[in-house]
Amino acid sequence: MTGAGEAVGFRDVHLTYRQKNDAVLRGVDLEIRASDFCILLGRSGTGKSTLLRCINGLVAPYQGAVTVADEQVHAADRNALRGIRRKVGMIFQGYNLVNRLTVLQNVLAGILPDVPAFRSLPGIFTQAEREQVLSLLEVVGLAGYADQRADQLSGGQKQRVGIARALAQNPRVILADEPIASLDPVTAGEILDLLKGINERDGITVILSLHQLGFARSHGERIVALLDGRIAIDTTPDGLCEDEVSRIYGQGAEKAA
Repeated sequence: MTGAGEAVGFRDVHLTYRQKNDAVLRGVDLEIRASDFCILLGRSGTGKSTLLRCINGLVAPYQGAVTVADEQVHAADRNALRGIRRKVGMIFQGYNLVNRLTVLQNVLAGILPDVPAFRSLPGIFTQAEREQVLSLLEVVGLAGYADQRADQLSGGQKQRVGIARALAQNPRVILADEPIASLDPVTAGEILDLLKGINERDGITVILSLHQLGFARSHGERIVALLDGRIAIDTTPDGLCEDEVSRIYGQGAEKAA
């Protein structure tokens, strides 16, 4: 682990979805430090996505506390929560782009909360704001794609747009929920390389959930595995032994490899 100070913290977090009456998180205690590159592993339904959604306040635990940069997410009022969310960029499995808009317009959406309403509503941006976004497109390898519609992009290109949009927030933390699930292995590796490079260059904490064990071992610095809503493993790639993998994935261990 690198960096200093805590970026995200979980203290005895319990969460149950009322409609299912089933506990998703059960007493989670976890500290993710600034500049960590942390990969969440576990079978579907073990709580990985829910844990991420707790960090940006999309779901709330009924017990315990979640903090971002020492601020309690679920104790915050509306204005404070808005400020916390500005510190947390989100990358989605399904990209969450507006297909009819250009690459530039999709990435500009990342700075909308910082733009006065009289300009944001009609979509008016300054030259400096546009130049900021164009520089981010260079970072993610999409220089020259600014005017291309999102629905004309490949899956890997769409995910690069999603990363640029998250970076436009100037976040302290980036969350990525299965960001490579829909990508071929080569493109998936490129996306993980990009996220790892951003983490190392800018010191942004990255927390991402994966199913692919091989990528977790090749790209992770820290691996946290969930089992039945609890933290079952917290280790480095070298410390992830086959017995632990079998305990987490059971009969599906080979498919996860």
